[in-house]
Amino acid sequence: MSKSTRNTGNTWTSTELKQLAKLASQNTPTRVIGLKLGRTEAAVYSKASAEDIGLKPTNQSPYNRGKK
Repeated sequence: MSKSTRNTGNTWTSTELKQLAKLASQNTPTRVIGLKLGRTEAAVYSKASAEDIGLKPTNQSPYNRGKK
């Protein structure tokens, strides 16, 4: 799978930072966040760390499935 890099080299906008925080709070997988924002997975990790945005562990379901 190719890396999404349409925004590589561009500075992060305040809208992108808000979207990153929202997606992270919804436990969206980092790879999906990167695809939505047009950034690499490494860039998402780096910016989340710099902005003190917690990325939840990837072993949790992002789809809010209830227990049956």
